[in-house]
Amino acid sequence: MNYQFLDEKYLLDTYPRRGVTFLRGKGVYLYDDKGRKYLDMMSNYGVNIFGHGYLELSKALKNQLSRLTNLHCGFSNDKRSLASQALIKRCGENFAKVYWGNSGAEAIEAALKFAAFATGKKKFVAAKNSFHGKTLGALSAMGKKEYRQPFEPLLWNFVHAEFGSPKAVREVIDNKTAAVILEPIQGEAGIILPPINYLKEVREICDKNNILLILDEVKTGLGRTGTFLASEDFGVEVDILCLGKALGGGIPVGATLVTEEISRKLTKGLHTSTFGGNPLASAGALATLNLIDKKLLSHVRNLGLYFLKQLGQIKSNQITEVRGKGLMIALELQSKNTPFLKALQEKKILAIPAGNNVVRFLPPFIIEKEHIDEVTAALKEIL
Repeated sequence: MNYQFLDEKYLLDTYPRRGVTFLRGKGVYLYDDKGRKYLDMMSNYGVNIFGHGYLELSKALKNQLSRLTNLHCGFSNDKRSLASQALIKRCGENFAKVYWGNSGAEAIEAALKFAAFATGKKKFVAAKNSFHGKTLGALSAMGKKEYRQPFEPLLWNFVHAEFGSPKAVREVIDNKTAAVILEPIQGEAGIILPPINYLKEVREICDKNNILLILDEVKTGLGRTGTFLASEDFGVEVDILCLGKALGGGIPVGATLVTEEISRKLTKGLHTSTFGGNPLASAGALATLNLIDKKLLSHVRNLGLYFLKQLGQIKSNQITEVRGKGLMIALELQSKNTPFLKALQEKKILAIPAGNNVVRFLPPFIIEKEHIDEVTAALKEIL
């Protein structure tokens, strides 16, 4: 069976095709239709943080699959209730309530609606080159023009300020501003880390002007940077937090956490979802939260430092910069990234792009030094 032919015939052509068909995964590897294994250094854009077929996750999902897969949030469910409790506890006492959706983009949509309803305002400040999702509200917040322009005019009033500059935020806020929405580290822009005091200073600006601060940790949350939330390293508390990707243990999920003050202002029926918080996704979230412990986070930090060191030792005039945090790594190049991604794939290593000239690595948390050595050896040959 030629599955790529079927994709070309029946799937809407909105994705760049990588020219390989995968049928199964195990650990840090994916296996194609010819039985060849590929080292997965992308984890489905950061979703499969425990790789593929992880026993405890699979067991939790299989058990729930045989019990109950979907249940409207008008009814209580054991897995949803326990996952909600666990998520609030992991994210900090600043948060009081969680809304469950089905993706990171949905988490952003909910956050924007909650902020607008709670403040009565519809002006937002976001960052240039930011990525928040491709649904209309999330797209309005996004700072990447190539995604926005075909659909403009978009929703409400969004102003985009230079990422990393508190001054730029201060210059565009006014008494009509509901919230500032930011990524702690910009992922799609090429894994851009801001100055260490950036989020704290933006928090102070928001407090002085009675403006909410929304943090998009869809890519950075759940241990990706070596702490449960990337914002922990920046020492900042926010009003609304958005999570997704890795949270469901491979099952689609999104979560929007809010403070007690905001939760009191939100009303019944304001924002709901048929599949949001379904028991299957909740079982995946609960298992994931239980698996992310101090030992795993330490492993992520240590492997991330090792990865950066190994990449930094590659001598090539093609490399502009190596940067990242935890297992969120960028290799910035002088030229377009597509040939390098193809060359890595030919060597049975999977990575993903960021922008036009960055090769991005978002590996599963279960990788070891030997896997990083394999990647760096391949890159040396390619470069």
